[in-house]
Amino acid sequence: MAPRLLLLFNHHLTREQQEDAYRSLQIGGIVQPAASIQLMWSQIPADMSSINEYLQPIRDWLSSTAAGGDYVLIQGDFGACYLMARFAFERGLIPLYSTTRRQAVEERQSNGCVKLVHHFQHQRFRRYGL
Repeated sequence: MAPRLLLLFNHHLTREQQEDAYRSLQIGGIVQPAASIQLMWSQIPADMSSINEYLQPIRDWLSSTAAGGDYVLIQGDFGACYLMARFAFERGLIPLYSTTRRQAVEERQSNGCVKLVHHFQHQRFRRYGL
């Protein structure tokens, strides 16, 4: 059975990311977390001194959903990414992140301000630890 790609990701995958996942990772499907898990992942409180306990429902979801050899796309809060990538390794999962090419464009405004616009284009998935 082909591995799946589980998402711990603050955004929606672009069509380009989805196509790359199927092509380069040879996955059988993409698994989104329940809305409650997605909300927790997207809004990790900045005022907590430790998020270890906060992440437990996300760990529980991953444990009950993923099978050894599945990929997990982990991007978001840096500390949470570290903890969840470590957790994924411990469970025989393959943690990944998406790399992008960034292009910045400055637009001078009539009031003298400069508006900075960033364009991001997916390049590849990269495994944590490589």
